[in-house]
Amino acid sequence: MSDILIVDDERDIRELISDILKDEGYSTRLAANSDECMEAVNTEPPALMILDIWLKDSRMDGIDILKTIKRDNPGIPVVIISGHGNIELAVAAIKQGAYDFIEKPFNIDQLMVVVGRAMETSRLRRENVELRRRDLTTSDLIGTSAAFRGLKSQLDKVTKSNGRVMLTGPSGAGKEVAARYIHANSNRAAAPFVSVSAATIEPDRMEEVLFGRETPGRGVDKGLLEQAHGGVVYLDEVADMPPGTQSKILRVLVDQTFLRVGGTDKVRVDLRVISSTTRDLRTEISAGRFRQELYDRLNVVPIAVPGLTERREDIPLLARHFIDGFHKAQGLPLREIGSEAEAMLQTMTWPGNVRQLRNLIERVLILGESAEPIGVRELQGESEPGSDEGRLVLGGQLATLPLREARELFEREYLLTQIQRFGGNISRTANFVGMERSALHRKLKSLGVVTGKGKDDE
Repeated sequence: MSDILIVDDERDIRELISDILKDEGYSTRLAANSDECMEAVNTEPPALMILDIWLKDSRMDGIDILKTIKRDNPGIPVVIISGHGNIELAVAAIKQGAYDFIEKPFNIDQLMVVVGRAMETSRLRRENVELRRRDLTTSDLIGTSAAFRGLKSQLDKVTKSNGRVMLTGPSGAGKEVAARYIHANSNRAAAPFVSVSAATIEPDRMEEVLFGRETPGRGVDKGLLEQAHGGVVYLDEVADMPPGTQSKILRVLVDQTFLRVGGTDKVRVDLRVISSTTRDLRTEISAGRFRQELYDRLNVVPIAVPGLTERREDIPLLARHFIDGFHKAQGLPLREIGSEAEAMLQTMTWPGNVRQLRNLIERVLILGESAEPIGVRELQGESEPGSDEGRLVLGGQLATLPLREARELFEREYLLTQIQRFGGNISRTANFVGMERSALHRKLKSLGVVTGKGKDDE
């Protein structure tokens, strides 16, 4: 970024400085008074300001502008210029945060030296801010299943656009990971990714958290939207957003501007918005809890994130990914997964989806034996009182049926579970259960199980 804002009430001076800087490869913007200056800064903060300390017919003089800039945009270096320079004025400007002070008429070589140093300072500050802002939460997508490939294909199509994306799916399925993947592979990857969890913010603080606050004593506290300027804001669980905030977010989406709480000046932001929900927003709209207009603005590209039961093939890959991640981040043991444990992971119920699997793996690594592969017993809860190790405890409908019907029900559910585990691949399922593929097809047909062609014949 090489954008320099030149603020001077003398047109000739503004244009002279601009021409000099343009010859050196910089881009410039010009302002004649404080109102034009602040409008330019709020529209797009410059990399550097060159500011005349005396401004005729202006609401604020250079020192007032300097104070405001250092309060609201402390990362912008400000070089003060003045035709009435003296030591006291220079000291006052430096104390207020000016990068340097140049007296008119200025030497062009001196000006370029100061501008070059100030621009380097600006670049280093931006890089530092970006490093601090960058969230280390993973944006890796892990999987090979058909459901995963379909999801990744959709995400890849939206990474290079600025279109708004609505991610839907069950809790814990990985919607934020999908949002981070879009950000990491977009042209905004170097800019901030700011996550806003509507479900965890108190309704009466929502606007202050999102838009920030202005108070005479404390100055400006930037909100999350302003912190995300230039990047992506991720609105998690938008259905939990209060109705009043919904209308203000709608205006932000339309105008890309907002007012801070207690403020009077509009703040302009450049944002890409990705949202998510576990609820049916059409039901929420019908019940009067969610605005139709906001839904229409957010739901430009709807993408469904599948739950873990729809991608059982990916469970071993995900488990190994989490094992490797916990080993690198926390020093937990780098353990293998036993074949029986792997089969159990693929056949368990996962109401908490990928988040639940991640938590289970972390618990097993913390509590388990570090040298041994992860076994079935580590994945189970406490044994039922009075049950013998290795026994299958019957329950529900199965325990009330005659042997033949119980056997058929068990075979049907067992084979369906294995087919799901192997992503519908009949050859792999047959190999695991110890049957010829043709025999498995016959068995499935006798049990009333219909399978499609294609992947099952690979």
